[in-house]
Amino acid sequence: MNHPLRRAAVAASVAISAVLALAGCGLQPAASFVPEVHSGSIKPVKGLPADASVIVTSKNFTEQILLGKIAVLALTAAGFHVTDETNVPGSQAVRQLMLAGDADVEYDYTGTAWLTYLGKTTGIADQNEQYEAVRRADAANGLTWLPVTPMNDTYALASTSAGATKLGVTSLSDIATLPVDERTFCVESEFNSRPDGFRPMLEKYGLELGGSGANRVPAKNVSVLDTGTVYTATAQGKCNFGEVFTTDGRIGSLHLKVLTDDKHFFPAYNGSPVVNTQTLKKYPQIATVLNRLSPKLTNDVLVSLNRKVDVLGQDPGQVASDWLVKEGFLTK
Repeated sequence: MNHPLRRAAVAASVAISAVLALAGCGLQPAASFVPEVHSGSIKPVKGLPADASVIVTSKNFTEQILLGKIAVLALTAAGFHVTDETNVPGSQAVRQLMLAGDADVEYDYTGTAWLTYLGKTTGIADQNEQYEAVRRADAANGLTWLPVTPMNDTYALASTSAGATKLGVTSLSDIATLPVDERTFCVESEFNSRPDGFRPMLEKYGLELGGSGANRVPAKNVSVLDTGTVYTATAQGKCNFGEVFTTDGRIGSLHLKVLTDDKHFFPAYNGSPVVNTQTLKKYPQIATVLNRLSPKLTNDVLVSLNRKVDVLGQDPGQVASDWLVKEGFLTK
């Protein structure tokens, strides 16, 4: 999944390039706005060299910027001099920064690494197996995948809550039981053409795009839309089923219901901190800090954080800070 292409344009407020410094016991912004917070359960690491520096990067969609800001704030609180290079356009650009050693820390997705970076043709649905496969493969590239988070930002299909009730569907298998005219879909162009996308998904669930049999999905039943408009079109009833991402904040705000992938078609896309291996050998404290955050980064948490940015228009740095304070990692 090429995640940077999947979001609507990010609001201008997320284009933040901040360098944080630890001044006294508070975090002070060195460039653009970052909330002033203080160490909580994350404290300056004893014995950390005074010149310990890391560069944090991220892709340029909401969830990635949020995760990047969380890493920036947490590592700064731990005593690192952190250069904030989040909000970089494109998965491949971020990947090259990490491979070249021009960035030290990012959050990435197991499915993205497996299919996009490592060139595999088939994803692995089991989350632990997918993580272990990526971790082992990327070790040869000088990158260390720290323990995976619970959040799995994968593809899904959703309907309106009312529509799902009316049609009597809760899983993707249920779509095949509907009359042909009710098998209507809104998808983006990338999903429509991916090897882990729309057509193979239909086949997995006993349906055929085109054709003339009882299991058909006529081409006229499929609306290929721009990224970001699928959610609105689905919520407005322009199709019964729309392509979504499982941690998108618009799912809740538009009252959409995600259907269960009961045959486990979609690969796992768990988020995980990724660290340049040489940097991690120099500063193993990076893992100590980020591993404390990972168990808290669930789907529900990311849905809530993404919603605050995408729906409520809040600044991602503020949202990241508020979450870290709420969890006790930092204090105001």
